[in-house]
Amino acid sequence: MSAHSIPSVPRHGAVLAAAIAVCLAAAPVSAATIGVVAPTVGPYAMLGQQILRGAKAAAAAGDTLVPIAESCEQGAGKAIADKLKQAGATAAIGFLCVETLSESLPQLKEAGIAAITVSVRSKILMEDATRYGWPFFRLAPVDGEEASRLAEIVLSKFQNKSIALVDDGTIYGRELTGAIRQKLEAGGIKPAFADTFRPGQEQQLALVRRLVKAGVSHVVVGGDRADVSVMARDAAAEKAALTFIGGDVMRAADRPVPLADGVLAVALADYATLPAASAAVAALRATGSESDGYTLPAYAAVQLARAASVKAASGKTSIVQVLPGLAVDTVLGPLTFGADHELAENPFRLQEWRGGAFQPANVERK
Repeated sequence: MSAHSIPSVPRHGAVLAAAIAVCLAAAPVSAATIGVVAPTVGPYAMLGQQILRGAKAAAAAGDTLVPIAESCEQGAGKAIADKLKQAGATAAIGFLCVETLSESLPQLKEAGIAAITVSVRSKILMEDATRYGWPFFRLAPVDGEEASRLAEIVLSKFQNKSIALVDDGTIYGRELTGAIRQKLEAGGIKPAFADTFRPGQEQQLALVRRLVKAGVSHVVVGGDRADVSVMARDAAAEKAALTFIGGDVMRAADRPVPLADGVLAVALADYATLPAASAAVAALRATGSESDGYTLPAYAAVQLARAASVKAASGKTSIVQVLPGLAVDTVLGPLTFGADHELAENPFRLQEWRGGAFQPANVERK
């Protein structure tokens, strides 16, 4: 695939663009030149296709998309920045890899080109961007936001419950529960039980019985969905009234043990189910395309870039100056970047497994 071509949307691409423009009643159409930095070959090619698909679907009449292949290799970022400058881009979206951003951002700063990532969560990179004034904006969660939201929910929803923290011994599990514990204790809640379990087991009866003996009611798990499924099944078999709460890794395949209704997760929403995305999802499906992975985040990133380009042009200012504080209605709902170039609102949400899918949680009965 050429680095300068976007894969065509299957069947009636022109119809797709027109349908989405009509259905979404998008912001006033104004030509914008937007780079789309995404892998086209290699192990991340499928993710790159999702980004390209979403960007093309979101592009308005007159917009110019500049697709640039992202190799995610050291040393490639400078060439990507050069291509964006040569194309006259005012913004670029995509950017799956830290390497690409860290190498291209200094040059993008010189050119006044805003970089909106849909993937990179590195807190250190944003700290560097703040220090050096790089035009880096993040449409992805930040490292640590998952733990922050989990702790916030426990403190606000379950403050009168007996809480357990268990992890699977992995770096992810230990760091997640460790960060949650610090925040809970700072908020006046001391977990009644903490332990490390052995992951990948066919049963977790011993753990369930220890939890019951400790008198806990809510169990925050730093571990995979499969392990949580086993715990919930074994708790039901023991008639133990335990509510299990997992993290974003709960958005995984429902096997080998089906997840029981009532299990909670603090995770990113299924974007395709959001009301704001319904028209775009329908239009994509009408042309044989799905709204999976990074498709809708890339769509939203183009909407943000275009809205900022319109405002910057009307005010004869820089898109980098306009983006912070600019509220834009997107397929992911209303989005705003704060002064720190992060999303103004933590994107993790409390969800409950019901009827074979995660849905907004109703915790009043918990």
